[in-house]
Amino acid sequence: MTSLWEKAVGFGVEIPFVTHLGFELTVFEGGRSEIRYTPRPEHLNSFNVTHGGAQMTLLDVTMASAARSETPELGVVTIEMKTSFMQPAVGALTAKGELMHRTATMAFTQATVYDANGKACAHATGTFKYMKRLATGARSVNALNAPGTGIATD
Repeated sequence: MTSLWEKAVGFGVEIPFVTHLGFELTVFEGGRSEIRYTPRPEHLNSFNVTHGGAQMTLLDVTMASAARSETPELGVVTIEMKTSFMQPAVGALTAKGELMHRTATMAFTQATVYDANGKACAHATGTFKYMKRLATGARSVNALNAPGTGIATD
């Protein structure tokens, strides 16, 4: 049986940072996504709540997953993201994303992070570009990061 994460990365992409954070994809279909995340102590800020950067990563990945849910064979890259923090995020978190509109090459999305009590902690909108490979210069491209190949350090 294929897991949702395997379906989401069915074209062989691995994102080491997402694996490190421990995100669990629970919805990936029809322009919608949901990711569950339990922050570890090293993901907290000096106020002992989830760091804004960890929340922004959760929102980014949730929106990207919503964008990819209709075309999982393509990757997406973030073009623009706007985030609003509404209250401290404490404990287990759930992010829900939605593909609001798409064109042949662009996706317009939104996502919200909720705490365990269902209260909204942060909200973002984002624009993503659909890609097969990532251009890195005038004559070069970076291939997608295949699982099990390790992290490039060059």
